[in-house]
Amino acid sequence: MDIQDKVVIITGASSGIGLATARLFAQEGAKVALAARSADTLHTIVNELHEQHREALAVPTDMSKKDEIESLVNRVFQQYGRIDILINNAGQAVRGHVADVDIDQFRQIFELNVIGPVEAMQAIVPKMRQNGGGLIINVSSTAAHMHLPVIGAYAATKAALNMISDTAREELASENIRITTMFPHVTATNFGKNSMATPKTNHLRPQLNVPEPDSAEAVAQKILDAARHEPHEQYMDR
Repeated sequence: MDIQDKVVIITGASSGIGLATARLFAQEGAKVALAARSADTLHTIVNELHEQHREALAVPTDMSKKDEIESLVNRVFQQYGRIDILINNAGQAVRGHVADVDIDQFRQIFELNVIGPVEAMQAIVPKMRQNGGGLIINVSSTAAHMHLPVIGAYAATKAALNMISDTAREELASENIRITTMFPHVTATNFGKNSMATPKTNHLRPQLNVPEPDSAEAVAQKILDAARHEPHEQYMDR
């Protein structure tokens, strides 16, 4: 897909991969709608993009709340009359072994990492149908293909998102709605620091044998590549 002038919703856009992706897509000429819970941060980012003569819109959104997700999609559609790309990037981790991970925290990240993207897809598919198609990029993780102690709950949410993506790809293909699953590896962001834990599990850290994490900007570039070429799956080393 040619990114110039395309309308793109990016969730989790206030920091990390989402912020880097929003900046890169705006730089490439897309009209970007930034969604995250932090209204002040979003407006600051959008003001910076406006100063660079980029088209950007801040839509504060809690991606674990259906009504806010629907409001996000409707707001962007009202503003631009179309939505070409949805990048489901918002997510969070929880630390803990399967035997003692906090179940309420597990439910919370499942709502954000799985139910939120599904609700976003359900809200946006009718809009894409009106415009003859569109692209959905669901940001997963290579953790979903591994068996890493401490982050099994997080990996399980991404494995669920992978299955949702694969199934929806088949279901929506005839309507020209394409789905790409993005697989970042370890990334140099505050994602790990922002993961949930309890006093019992706070000291736990996954043992990741990687020489150097990818930058958020490197992941954003791969997401841009995925938007342009639309593979079913996009990995960092492809």
